[in-house]
Amino acid sequence: MPAVTVENPLTLPRVAAPAEATARKVLAVSTAPSGFEGEGFPVRRAFAGLAYKHLDPFIMMDQMGEVDYAPGEPKGTPWHPHRGFETVTYLIDGSFVHQDTNGGGGTLNNGDTQWMTAGSGLLHIEAPPEELVVSGGLFHGLQLWVNLPAKDKMMDPRYQDIRGGQVQLLSSPDGGALLRVIAGELDGHEGPGITHTPITMVHATVRPGAEVTLPWRADFNGLAYVLAGAGSAGAERRPVHSGQTAVFGPGSSLTVRADEKQDGHTPDLEVVLLGGRPLREPMAHYGPFVMNTRQELQEAFEDFQKGRLGTVPAVHGM
Repeated sequence: MPAVTVENPLTLPRVAAPAEATARKVLAVSTAPSGFEGEGFPVRRAFAGLAYKHLDPFIMMDQMGEVDYAPGEPKGTPWHPHRGFETVTYLIDGSFVHQDTNGGGGTLNNGDTQWMTAGSGLLHIEAPPEELVVSGGLFHGLQLWVNLPAKDKMMDPRYQDIRGGQVQLLSSPDGGALLRVIAGELDGHEGPGITHTPITMVHATVRPGAEVTLPWRADFNGLAYVLAGAGSAGAERRPVHSGQTAVFGPGSSLTVRADEKQDGHTPDLEVVLLGGRPLREPMAHYGPFVMNTRQELQEAFEDFQKGRLGTVPAVHGM
């Protein structure tokens, strides 16, 4: 980890919050519980226990792995439906194959992202490629769910295939942090992901002892999830470590810092920074559907049962 990097971050555009920015304080730190998803691959539920008012417009996020599979062990998810939101799958290590009934799909490799707008609804499947099942190997990634505003919940589905080489690479002023902007904008630098709900998604690698303070839109919320390593969040240096989420309060900048010493498995602090403009709309969420009312949820289930969200291909190449 990670797949997309550079030898010298100081060759990249540099980003820093202006001196007059208002620092965001950390409101809460939560620890993600472990579980299993799909056919049985391990996940950590990054947002478990956090109030939705702090997450909006994000719904949930799973850290998939990090797991080193033996031959025959890699697992995925069977065909399943979605409606009313977007799934963002960011693969850090390994390989995953996606296919949906709207014609979207492809293979994700180290550093790639798939952005699937479920909209009015579809079926999709995510599975390791056959060669990975045979050989085994490292698998590590994230899946984030982003809510759609009511006006867009029934839009046509869309699929974005974002290669690792397309992400916007930036650096902190001293080169101590490498920033990968996957979606949204950071200090005028835009990532490749096209979003319906305004958000920013950044994967930061912070070297031991380094600190980065980034400008952050005041109308966005602020979250930091630690993929690996140990450090602190906020100017007050609230301790955080692997598997924890820090929730930031209001302000126009946020700070993360890596501890001087990291363990042998994790040389740096790896953290995903998320921000989005809250929708502040009613949310009805059950299983694979995220709508605004219980009636809309019932309609989604009925449409799925009647085959209106798509039909699984008889031969799908998976």
